[in-house]
Amino acid sequence: KCGGIDKRTIEKFEKEAQEMGKGSFKYAWVLDKLKAERERGITIDIALWKFETSKYYVTIIDAPGHRDFIKNMITGTSQADCAVLIVAAGTGEFEAGISSNGQTREHALLAFTLGVKQLIVGVNKMDSSEPPYSESRYEEIKKEVSSYIKSVGYNPASVAFVPISGWHGDNMLEPSEKMPWFKGWTIERKEGKVEGKTLIDALDAIMPPQRPTDKPLRLPLQDVYKIGGIGTVPVGRVETGILKPGMVVNFAPVNLVTEVKSVEMHHEALPEALPGDNVGFNVKNVSVKELRRGYVAGDSKNCPPKGAADFTAQ
Repeated sequence: KCGGIDKRTIEKFEKEAQEMGKGSFKYAWVLDKLKAERERGITIDIALWKFETSKYYVTIIDAPGHRDFIKNMITGTSQADCAVLIVAAGTGEFEAGISSNGQTREHALLAFTLGVKQLIVGVNKMDSSEPPYSESRYEEIKKEVSSYIKSVGYNPASVAFVPISGWHGDNMLEPSEKMPWFKGWTIERKEGKVEGKTLIDALDAIMPPQRPTDKPLRLPLQDVYKIGGIGTVPVGRVETGILKPGMVVNFAPVNLVTEVKSVEMHHEALPEALPGDNVGFNVKNVSVKELRRGYVAGDSKNCPPKGAADFTAQ
């Protein structure tokens, strides 16, 4: 809907999904690129997509919703400014997610614990509630999720709840005629009161966090790729400091030192990457085998990352 993925790609996925008898998964397929995921109908690895709203460039880190892949979800969530928790309104589906061993609870808790303090809740599949687009079902879910996220640490008053149907597009970009009872969402936070009608309005209401550019560089690796004709490309989000081509970086904890040849974001070369940027950067004379997810890149000439004697766990 936001133009992040072209129509032809969606049509191709729709055809493949129908052939495999998973018609209702066609949009999920845009993010589930791996064949293993397609056959299981779940989101495994974290996928990065971007689109623009009237205010922001949004990078979606699609986090897996399946128990087997929680470590991938942690990698994705730890790099986000805001979490969009999607809960399903279908009969039995919401209950399964919010049950004591369901994914809804685990994801909300992990997001808060990993420092993602802004939250939006999308009550999805409103078209398949009983009856369809049911106000009472939405209110029931909102009440239950509010009480749970409050116990996790979020303030429900500052969380936008939006009843949506990703499949039909209800309340995604424009207010839905199918839910005249929904008068919009309102959130209250110290910066003031904000209101809106749709999911995209809620994304526009995200507060950009303070980005610490003056601190030494810290870039935790999310993944490392070997790209033909280019070489080794580590990928991750700049947490603090600035990453530039020509910089000599140090990877902790293995103390590997190398020069950065180039920095890219969404396939465009950057003169520098700032905190919050999800980037790939090409490094000299380093093989993919020498770097791993979780290593941290720093500037070798300015307080490179080093081991800690102890730390406080939450």
